[in-house]
Amino acid sequence: MTEALIGLLAMMVLAFVRIPIALSMGIVGIVGYAYMRDWSWGAALATAQTKIYETGRNYTLSVVPLFILMGNFVTRAGMSQELFRTAYAFIGHLRGGLAMATIVGCAGFGAICGSSIATAATFAKVAYPSMKRFGYADYLSTGSIAAGGTLGILIPPSTIMVIYGIMTETNIGKLFAAGVLPGILATLLLCMAVQYVTWRDPKAGPRGERTSWRERWSTIAGLQWFFAVGVAIWLAVRLSWIESDNAAVIGAFVVFLMSLHYKGVSSVIALFTLVMGGIYGGVFTAVEGAGVGAFGAMVFALARRALGWRELYEALLESARTTSMLFMILIGALMFAEFVNITTMPADLKAFVSQFEVNPLMVVAAIMVIYVILGTAMEELSMILLTVPLFFPLIVHMGLDPVWFGILIVVVVEIGLISPPVGMNLFVLNTLLPQVPTRTIFRGVMPFVIVDCVRLAILVAFPIISTLLPSYMK
Repeated sequence: MTEALIGLLAMMVLAFVRIPIALSMGIVGIVGYAYMRDWSWGAALATAQTKIYETGRNYTLSVVPLFILMGNFVTRAGMSQELFRTAYAFIGHLRGGLAMATIVGCAGFGAICGSSIATAATFAKVAYPSMKRFGYADYLSTGSIAAGGTLGILIPPSTIMVIYGIMTETNIGKLFAAGVLPGILATLLLCMAVQYVTWRDPKAGPRGERTSWRERWSTIAGLQWFFAVGVAIWLAVRLSWIESDNAAVIGAFVVFLMSLHYKGVSSVIALFTLVMGGIYGGVFTAVEGAGVGAFGAMVFALARRALGWRELYEALLESARTTSMLFMILIGALMFAEFVNITTMPADLKAFVSQFEVNPLMVVAAIMVIYVILGTAMEELSMILLTVPLFFPLIVHMGLDPVWFGILIVVVVEIGLISPPVGMNLFVLNTLLPQVPTRTIFRGVMPFVIVDCVRLAILVAFPIISTLLPSYMK
């Protein structure tokens, strides 16, 4: 166990002197592995070579660039504005309605984006000007944008879920299904936080203009036809008129064709339902679903005349850069995990917990507290990649559900993303909204951090919220 602790300390020192985290983990992993094998550099370098090769050719990991590309397409298609406009039409007239519309819009955008930072950055441009125009306090505006942005990694698809699934060999489709109910719970609780803030300070979030029901329904025009087609295809499969694989192809073509006519938020909902419904129903894998989603998002962007050759090149280039960064970090983390696995730390942790006969939920609660504290001082992705190799064997040893633990990990990352002083979403807002003081942003996120901690406690106490949908998966 001592070797693993020294390796962890060495990695943190390297990161502190500004060596990229991917290289820090990789260097410590290789040196540590060589030390544990009696300074056999050949074995260490061979292991590193294997990790690089296996990660690069891992078919399952192709879901990462596809979902990233999907997010880039939908961003360029302007779907964020449509989602925000629809949410505002229904709840904008309530006290704090614009802030709640931002959170609901972030939830919808996260369902087709998968990135927290991208969601926060997009709605900083889309929602903040509207809240400013209606007299919203800056602390509520920035707080709701930062907190809503975190939904991008909980509501599937999620790059964090994919990386966790790869590291722990957990079914990615089940992880996606497990994120749906916690995502809905998160959206409701964040809206309740907005209501609390406006109850304390009504001037922070004045009511917006009330829209007529006709205008509200116009924002979701065509949704009934998407729904009707979905029900018809589902019935055809249930009655064995067509096979499920053929139904998926038919459904995809119908959704893409209808999206050329209905260009509002209905097509966004239909795309999410198509991708997640196909994965949830076992019609196609997560990788195939990512391919369908990326192609569908490209069709939407073309239908809106928002994707020329230049925009296509920029989307592909940005996706390649993001994917390369994530793969480098993942390779470094896998090398470090290989070193940790051959030390005595996993066995020592199991023995330590076993000798006290502690309730497994108490162990999980203690791990979550550690994560929340670490999230205030460390970058979230690196924190997860470093600690999952330490804690996951303990979770498996106690017989706990790895899918449930994965959702808890994502929620902890969400908390870290808005925890001062190093939350990434806070840095994004500070960069995009330089006129808002940093202390105002920090003040604005605190009610949402508290609500997120309450949500984490609920998910720890009631695992059924996370495990219900995966239990029905084919």
